[in-house]
Formats: sequence, C-alpha cells, structure tokens
Amino acid sequence: MNAPLRGIVAYPITPFTESGRVDDHLLGDIVEKMIQAGVHALAPLGSTGVLPYLSDDEREAVAETVVKRVNNRVPTLVGVSSLTTERTVHHARHAEKSGASAVMIIPMSYWRLTDRELVAHFDAVAKAISIPIAVYNNPATGGLDLSPDMIARLLRIPNVTMVKESTGDVNRMHRLVRLCGDDVAFYNGSNPLALAALVAGARGWCTAAPHVIPKLNLELHDAVARGDLNAARAVFYRQLPFLQFIVAHGLPRAISAALELMGTRVGPLRAPLQPLDPEQRDELRRILVELEVLPS
Repeated sequence: MNAPLRGIVAYPITPFTESGRVDDHLLGDIVEKMIQAGVHALAPLGSTGVLPYLSDDEREAVAETVVKRVNNRVPTLVGVSSLTTERTVHHARHAEKSGASAVMIIPMSYWRLTDRELVAHFDAVAKAISIPIAVYNNPATGGLDLSPDMIARLLRIPNVTMVKESTGDVNRMHRLVRLCGDDVAFYNGSNPLALAALVAGARGWCTAAPHVIPKLNLELHDAVARGDLNAARAVFYRQLPFLQFIVAHGLPRAISAALELMGTRVGPLRAPLQPLDPEQRDELRRILVELEVLPS
C-alpha cells in the first residue's frame, strides 16, 4: 500500500480471550468495522493496543492479523517500539515482512537517552528496513520528550519521514514547519487537540475514538478539509467529552469499557491494568447516551 498516510488513523485495541490469549478473530472483526466505517489508515500496536504489555510472539501475531485483514485497502502503520535497538529492529523487520506500509517508533528507555543515542537508535532501524518510519513523541507514556529540534534532526535520517506528536502542544507543529518546511508530515496524537491540529495543517489524526464514534471523527476531518470551520467546531465539541474521557482514564481501560457497554467484550485487560470503576463506567455511559451511541 503506497497511498499517503492522511486523515483518520485508527488505533485498534488488542482484544484478549477470557484465558488471556490474543483474540485474533475479534481483532480482525474490529479492524473490519473500522475499515467499513471509512477510516483512512490502521495503526496496530500503539498505546491502545497495549504494546508494552505483549510478548514478542503476541506482538507479531497482532501485526500479522491486522495487516492480513486490511489486505492493502488502507495503509497500515505498525508499532515496533522496544526497550533495545536490537528488538526494535527485529519488530520493524517483521512488520515490513508482514506487509506493513510503515512503522512507528516511540523511544522507550529506563535510562534517559542522550541525543546521540536517540539518533543512533532510529538510524539503526532505518538502515534495517526500506519502509517509512514515523517518530512517535509521547512523553506521558514513553518517558522521553523529543523536542522539535530533535525531531527535525531525526527526520533527516533516510526512511524517517513522519512524526506523531502527542504532547497536546500545537506550537510544536509550527516549530517543525519552521525547521523542516511546510511539507513536514505531522500527525496529531492528542485527542483533545484534534480540531486545532487539523486546522493548523496536520496530515492526520491518530486516535482510538473510531472504535466508538467513527462517523463523528470522519465528519470532523472532512469539515476541516473542505474549509467549513463552523461545522468542524460543532462536530468537534460534540465529541470532545468522549475524547477527554478516554485520555483521562487511559485508552485501553476506556475503549474496553466503551466496547463492552456497546455489546462487544474484548476480554480482560492485561495486568496490571484494571477495568474502570463503577462510577467511571456510569460517567462513560452518560457520555455515550449523549452521543446516541447507547439508547437513553
């Protein structure tokens, strides 16, 4: 799939059977529903897909299941991050072999990485594969905050062509444009910032929300694309309470609970993650009723 990565980039949850095994069949069904809803790309093994909680075999099974089910209908962006460069290279090679369109890497480290170490890490992966690489900056989960200057430096590495920014600071996009030019491939990873980032020129919105409200997500993207900012604001503020909720309570917990409320159980969360408490589920239910996802 050589189509450009644009629009709504959906991040599927990794479902489990009651015995704790990855539920490949249900994962395929989730992917199919997202494609049928009209999302523009699929990105397995992100934060919603609980990448750090999966074994190597599980990660590879998820990547293969998603890429196979997508079957080149939309681009696939596979998360390949690992603590070591060697394992990141391993998973990147596996993703390419499986047919992924691109891979995504968030630096993960026990020790704070130096600039030299960060560049060497991405350079090693870039030299090992031929498909594009997206830099993923999410200090809330990865523990490292990549400055716009560092991201611009990484984008000079061959194959490193995209950046997903999840800090919620749209000014970082403006800084990257000044550093790299207005054709920089910037993707918004902060759900509450979706409107501002798309209006500012982000190529896409990386989100788990299409599990629940794909129509609203697509309407926001389309309204911005056609320059109808009044419609964009209206559809954004309609979905904002849900976007804020899933960020505040953790994507795997919130998406798992939302799907269960909608009639699809995705299995137990991978420990130590635990389900939402009853009060949080009630709040989520109220939001879904307001969105007309659930009956009142």
